[in-house]
Amino acid sequence: MKSIKNHMMFILPLVAILMGIEFFLVFDRVTNSYEQRLKENYSILVVSRHQIDVDTFHRIDKRISNVEEIKRQNIADKIAKGMGDISGSDLMRALPYFYALHLNSYLAEDDIKDIKERLLRYRDIKRVETFGENHNAKYNLFIFIKTIFWVFASLMGIVSLFLLIKQMEVWQMAHMERMRIMEIFGAPMMLRSGVLFKMGLVDAFFSTLISGVIFYSLKEWAQKSGIPLLESKYELLFSFSDMLILSSMAFGIVIIAVIFVALSTKEVRE
Repeated sequence: MKSIKNHMMFILPLVAILMGIEFFLVFDRVTNSYEQRLKENYSILVVSRHQIDVDTFHRIDKRISNVEEIKRQNIADKIAKGMGDISGSDLMRALPYFYALHLNSYLAEDDIKDIKERLLRYRDIKRVETFGENHNAKYNLFIFIKTIFWVFASLMGIVSLFLLIKQMEVWQMAHMERMRIMEIFGAPMMLRSGVLFKMGLVDAFFSTLISGVIFYSLKEWAQKSGIPLLESKYELLFSFSDMLILSSMAFGIVIIAVIFVALSTKEVRE
């Protein structure tokens, strides 16, 4: 019973760390999906005296990915409806050309301003509308949420790591006599700490398994939850490739914790 308790004292903090890592992976996928949608929905409106081809826009700035020409005929027809004495064809000759520019990524305010300045330096472009206020509000909210999540995940990871190290020290005390005998016979530090590696790696395996089962269950629940938002994004909640990342992180954390405890004990003795 005591042995199970000792293992649980190690597994629970490690599960907390792995869940934090998985939450980050999920959050990263969700925010990337949201960023992609924002990028696709955002466009820069350009008004030009003459027609401009796609290659010219790409030469002006490489961050411009797609160029959509807004049909002037539709605009002319709408204006002509309110002006009975002017035909749509007459308006077509007077109207400038309109373009909606889409970018290759979701950019910050300074980058948008730089693109606007580059466009305005082109001789045929009369006006550029970036819809800056709406863009900046969404971008700042997006960055704020990312920052808050990073801070929370980092704090949780640090606290959980300290708990792991403390539990590793408890295991070391329990096997201290055995480790001292091995030291007397000249066993190197890594060999003396073999029992800590063995216990830690076994717990790392179970911690990875528990974390994977939790998130896979959440994914299955989201798919059948009846909540449209979750049902449309359920595939982002868990990926089996995440298990490779979680297992690598778990084993890496265990190895770091064992080395830290072994080195700190050696320094105290010296």
